[in-house]
This record gives sequence, C-alpha cells and structure tokens, in this order.
Amino acid sequence: MAMESAHEAPGGSCAGSPTGFRRLTPGLLQVDRTADSFAGMPDGVTMHGQLLAALKAAAPRMGLSPRMVHAVDWLFRFTQPQDWARGGRPIVWPSASMQQESLGLSPTRAKAINRALIEAGLITMKDSPNGKRYGKRDHKGRIVEAYGFDLSPIAMRHAEFVRMAAEAKAEREELRRLRRRASIARNGITQILETAAEYGFQGEEWTRLAGDTRDLTKALRRVERPEEMALGVESLERRQRLARERLENLLAEVTSKASEPVNPDPLGAENGPHQYTYKASLYPEQDTVIAAEEGSSEGGKASTPPPASMRHEPPERGRVLKLHPEELVRLAPRLKPYLRRPDPTWPEIVDAADWLRHELDVSKPLWGEACLAMGREQAAVAIAVVSIKDPAHFRTTPGGYFHGMVAKAKAGELNLDRTLWAMRRATAPKAPINEGGTSSRARPWH
Repeated sequence: MAMESAHEAPGGSCAGSPTGFRRLTPGLLQVDRTADSFAGMPDGVTMHGQLLAALKAAAPRMGLSPRMVHAVDWLFRFTQPQDWARGGRPIVWPSASMQQESLGLSPTRAKAINRALIEAGLITMKDSPNGKRYGKRDHKGRIVEAYGFDLSPIAMRHAEFVRMAAEAKAEREELRRLRRRASIARNGITQILETAAEYGFQGEEWTRLAGDTRDLTKALRRVERPEEMALGVESLERRQRLARERLENLLAEVTSKASEPVNPDPLGAENGPHQYTYKASLYPEQDTVIAAEEGSSEGGKASTPPPASMRHEPPERGRVLKLHPEELVRLAPRLKPYLRRPDPTWPEIVDAADWLRHELDVSKPLWGEACLAMGREQAAVAIAVVSIKDPAHFRTTPGGYFHGMVAKAKAGELNLDRTLWAMRRATAPKAPINEGGTSSRARPWH
C-alpha cells in the first residue's frame, strides 16, 4: 500500500518542490529518538498487554480522545509477544484500507488519527523505500523485515503512563471528596433556609443565600479540576457557617422573648387576656395518644393545658412536665446518638429531637407545627414518646402518629403527663412478690 500521500522518486525532485515525504515535525523527531532507544519491555512488565492497560489508564490525564485510544488498541492486535522482547521491534503493517474499514474512518480521518498518535509520542512510522507498509516473519514468528507503525515508544513511556494514571486516580478521589463536601454544605444550607422560613424569618439575606447557593451548585457541576472545586466548596461551607450563626442568633432572640414573664391580667380592656379557642381534630381516625380524662374529681371538666404562647420557657436544666433532660434520655434512648454529652440541656434535647424526627420520617413542616402548638421542649418530648413505640403500635407510620399528637395539642387534648407516667412505669424495675402473693410495694387499701 502506498504511503499516506504519493511522492516522487528521490532523484526526481528539487529543493522547494513538494515530494510527498512525511514532514519531519518536532513531534516526529522526538518520538523517533524515543523509539531508537527501545531495548525490550521495561522492568516489571511481563506482557505487552500491561503496556496497553497503562496507556488506557493514563489516557484521560493525557487528553487522548477515545478514538485515538481505540486506534492504538487495534494496532496492538497485530503484535506478538516476541516483538516486544530484547532484540525485537513491535512494528505492524496493516494496510490503510484495512485500518479505515476496521475503525470506521474515512481516508482523511485515518490520516489525521495517525498524525495525532505521532504528535502524542505514542507511535512512529518506519517507511519503506517505495512508501508501502509491509513485513514478513521467519518460521519462528520473529519479524525479519517490517515497514509500518512502530509501537515501541509506548513501551519506553510505560513508567510515565503509570505515574500519570496514579495522579489521575488521586485527582478523581479528591474530586469525589470535594463533591461530597459540597453536597453536605448544600444540604445544610437548605435545612437552614427551611428552618428560617418556618419561623417566619424573612429578608434579603435569605433570598441572596438561596440564589448564591443555587448558582454555586450549578457552577460546581461543570468543574473538573480539584483546585477550582476546592474554592467553590470552601465558598459554600463559609456561607453555611455564617447562615447557621445568623439563624442561631435569631432563634436565641425568639427564645429569649418567649421566656419573658407574661402578665396574665394586664390593665385595660383591649389588653385583656386572649381567649384561645381550638377546633376539634380534623383527623379523628388518626393514631392517638393518651388524652386528658373527660372528668376530674373536683370540677368534672378536663384540665386543658395553657397554650404554648402562655407558657414560660424552662431553664436549660430545669424540668418540663416534671421531667429532667437526663430522665427523658433514659426513657427514650434513641435520643442518645444525637447528643454530645450525657447531661444535656433542654436546648440540646430539642436539637437532638430535630435530628431524631428525620429517622422517624416526621416532616420539617409538621415539626414546626408541633413546636408552635406545644412549645419546643414538649415537642421534643412528643418525638421521644414516638421513638419508643413498637412499630406494630402504629396504624400508619410514626409520622402519622406524631400528626395525631399535634392535632390533639392544637385542640388542647394532649396529655403528655399521663404518657410520661406510663413510660416511667414501663421502665421501672418489677417489685418482688411477697408470700401473700402481692407486691411488696403495693399500697394498702383504706
């Protein structure tokens, strides 16, 4: 087969006239020098397939197109193990028409691929006097004479390919770590924005935070370099940190205002105590919890707990519903993984309950309703109550059960005191039985 372009006989041309010989580009000269130093496969390589594997692993780092890698893979099929041994030379001579048909290339594209492989330093060409590709082997399969594609530069660059593949792998792992950090920061910002919206915190700062987060996330999807990715991730994390500090300050202000004493009977008619009226539960068939008894020994009416806005916030380590934080953790141990210390405060109990609600599939909006209807501490107690229930206890889901509790709280019918009393009784050690068959802790009848 003729060379990629026909040329005149060596004696039939003069300086300045085109001959058709291959141009001696800097890339071709360099790869020729590399090929001339071939002395067999490098140390540690036993099969020529390892050379091809190393090249494929380094190809993305080198910027090689899939078509170029496929072309080298195809050329490797014509080599034999003895071609790569010391004293041999891995030269293959498939015809141009075979290359075009096998790779699905036009003559122009095939020539372009060959030139690209040369400029990339992967192959060189050993041209015959008449410009044709051909070769022959002896009876042992060793190449006696060959003109065509010389693949020896790939063997000479094996160590370089291995190093570049390792760098590419480390870069991919770093990108994976950075993308995970970006996801964590983005989710954290989303949680902060949802919480701010639920508490009614409005302003340009939250709108700007949502827009910046959206734009940064979109831009990071197109980033492929760890250095650029790190800058974007750090920007997201900084926004998350500042937004969380801002949210904590706002929540602290709300808590401080809620803990101020309320005058139950302020002077002036228009400042009279607000009368709270609640609608009955819209979900009578929902899961329910222990409610207030309809009668009492004194007045015959159920005692309705005061609404959340009329209750005082407890001290950090004080009691809620005659309950200390440590006792609640003992009664509901599923809170423990979300606490940083064994003696938590009520704010820490509330934070832990907010995490636990994820595990129980209680939505953020429903949690917000509970905090408004019961107060944050009692909402946390309600979450703890749900967490100790056996799954078979729920008619629907834990979230549905909690929805029933919130509905009862809004109607003034939720009685967590009785539920806590039942929890204490269930976890209390059993009293020993005396000889009379009764518990030694039983109280005598009067």
